[in-house]
Amino acid sequence: MPLLGGIRPPIAVLCVLILALAGLTAQVLGPGSDPVVPKAVLSSQQHYAEDGAIALRASIDERVTDLRRTATALNAGKPAEPEDVLSDLGRTYQKWTGTTVVDLESGDVLAARGERIPLAWLDKDVLTGKSALLPRMVRLETGDVRLMTMALLDRKDGPQQLLIASNSLSVPPITLGPFRTMAVAARGGEVLATAGFEQSEALNSDQQRQELEFLQKQMSDLSAQAADRTEEHPVTAKQPGSRGYPGVSGTLTGGEYNGRVVSAGYASLASSDPEEKDSVAAGLGLTVVAMLPVVAEQSGSTGRELYGLIAAGALVVLGLLAAGFLWARVQRPLLRLFLESRRLARGDLTRPVGTFRGGEAARIGNALERLRGQLGGSDGPGTPGGTDDGGGARRAGRTRFGIRVQLVLTAVLLLLWCVPVGLLLNRTDDSVSVPATMVNDQRDRTDLVSDRVRRALNEAQADLVSTSRLVDVSDRDATESVLEDALRKHTRYAALYVVDADGEVVARTGGDPHDWSDGKDLPLVRVSGEGGKRPVIQAGAPVPEEKGATLVGEVRIEFLNSLLKRPGLGEVRVADAKGRTLAASNGFLAFEELPREALTDLVRAAGVQVGAGPVENGLLLRDGGNVTVAAAAPFSGGGVAADAGWTVVSWQNADRFQITAYEREDRSVLAGLLGLAAIVVCLGWVHLVVARPLRALAASAEKLADGDLKAVLYPTYHDEVGAVVRSLELIRQQLQARRQQQPRRTAEPRTAEPRPTEPRPGEPRLGAGGR
Repeated sequence: MPLLGGIRPPIAVLCVLILALAGLTAQVLGPGSDPVVPKAVLSSQQHYAEDGAIALRASIDERVTDLRRTATALNAGKPAEPEDVLSDLGRTYQKWTGTTVVDLESGDVLAARGERIPLAWLDKDVLTGKSALLPRMVRLETGDVRLMTMALLDRKDGPQQLLIASNSLSVPPITLGPFRTMAVAARGGEVLATAGFEQSEALNSDQQRQELEFLQKQMSDLSAQAADRTEEHPVTAKQPGSRGYPGVSGTLTGGEYNGRVVSAGYASLASSDPEEKDSVAAGLGLTVVAMLPVVAEQSGSTGRELYGLIAAGALVVLGLLAAGFLWARVQRPLLRLFLESRRLARGDLTRPVGTFRGGEAARIGNALERLRGQLGGSDGPGTPGGTDDGGGARRAGRTRFGIRVQLVLTAVLLLLWCVPVGLLLNRTDDSVSVPATMVNDQRDRTDLVSDRVRRALNEAQADLVSTSRLVDVSDRDATESVLEDALRKHTRYAALYVVDADGEVVARTGGDPHDWSDGKDLPLVRVSGEGGKRPVIQAGAPVPEEKGATLVGEVRIEFLNSLLKRPGLGEVRVADAKGRTLAASNGFLAFEELPREALTDLVRAAGVQVGAGPVENGLLLRDGGNVTVAAAAPFSGGGVAADAGWTVVSWQNADRFQITAYEREDRSVLAGLLGLAAIVVCLGWVHLVVARPLRALAASAEKLADGDLKAVLYPTYHDEVGAVVRSLELIRQQLQARRQQQPRRTAEPRTAEPRPTEPRPGEPRLGAGGR
């Protein structure tokens, strides 16, 4: 009999799984204290650093793109003086600390605006080779670091000139929130810029100054560690199968000071698409570090060890009971059937077959006893005119509780542990304590997304302003060529078209244009398309020297949706002043209301003027056992998009956070599911391998005992049931041979009596008793 067949392996596997699950339960539900810094807080800092890295990368790439686009437009347009070039550049883009135009042949500075740009770093390697005109980080005499962006002005009828723009590598202008600091680090861990630190002169006590020195030292150490970790490849730095941020990101924990532990997240600048290779900022080797001191949370584990041990002990007890029940009601009777059937097949008919309590085992045992009577020489019901003797007179009807009922009882016994542990143990409600840091981070990150969307719309309108200089309304073909080139370079637009003072489209490219009205009270960034399948986001720029003409670009909704998708932020939407949805991180219906009234109230509250303007808000919603963290951030900070009156709102369930209470609940549910899986696997194994063949065997044994010697018995598996089947087949062959060898009874000869004949005519009939 194979070692892996029969009833023993599933029972043994069930015992092993139960013991393993009991040990796992005692470990994950028992000992262990809460972490000093909750995992949710660390993950939030990681997401915050990723958002900062995305904002910094987008800012650097946009500056490079804008400068190169301006140079391309100047090269294709009419000749302009260097002073006029810098003046127009400053009016269109307010993003550079200094701009300069240099004559490449003589090296003379032709024009300069803003901060003075040193030229000592400008050499042949910067202007030639594979890295020609790529941005450079240059340190000024003051010690500050500037990012130098270059573009070539190469007109056909003029000398070659170099347009240089400098800007500081500062932390992205995002809301940091209270106590948070952020830094930009270069390769090697050198901190290039920081934000969020208070000035030591503004502090009132030596203790505060010491804390500031401690935090600055922590930022320097953590930046060095982060820069070292970001040197890894993004694929090898992540766990297999993990997605999300395309670059390298993670969390760090620093020292403790005055009851607060330093938590930090870091992220390297990476392309928005891993397949994209042309991101200038991604090749600078910069790392963004977000640091936040949090109050140390050290809660004891009083009682938790006891709960885990009790749950594990209960599982062991119920598992042993289940295994013992299977051994007593399934395995032991089956082994007895195997021994009894083998004894009868070998011809040992001296003692009767033992009795069984019930089920298929009792049916097979009664059939074996009847077969023993037939093999013993008496004519049983299987032989013509035979009857069972005293040893084979037992005949069993169908018993009520078979092996399937026994398996169900075993499953119910184990479910007595799985159901309470999975559905009742460590359950949470709306009283779960959510760290205030999570609410603050939800608000600050929502404001960051709001700033990101606002800047994207401002950039879209600024691109239109730059393109409008190339538009000639009188030349339709040339204008459409310019629009097609702009649409090809800027994937954010779905359509570009020029409308005149009467609102008529004079040139277009891309999708179908929508109505555009040139009103003084209407913002340059607006929404239309009510009643349609999707909102229409429009941005406009007046065409110079063409009174009433406007260049209009329709921003793709998919572009805005992509800006809203951020891990760890939940559902994010852009809503107008009435709380209607304009864009969302997930699917949405055009102009639909927000799913909860509390979110609509939050949007309206965020739009209320407070002080200098509307401010972001965040709150914790507790309703019906669910805890939701929500935040709203209106457009603010300047630019034409700020006049649209839109708000970014986000919300997510708190059970997504890595909070200890929710982790315990998840572990309890996992333990219950693992127990359920063990039940399904092991008892399903028993049902397929033992129960079904055993029921078929019981029916075959009863037919054989009733005299059906024609059906050949084949074993399904080579196990205990299969051994009984083989023994019954041997018994069937013996009975069949015995029937064939039984001598035929010859009938005794009878005396032939004369057949009475009819009397002839005239002869007298014989009376009764006459001859």
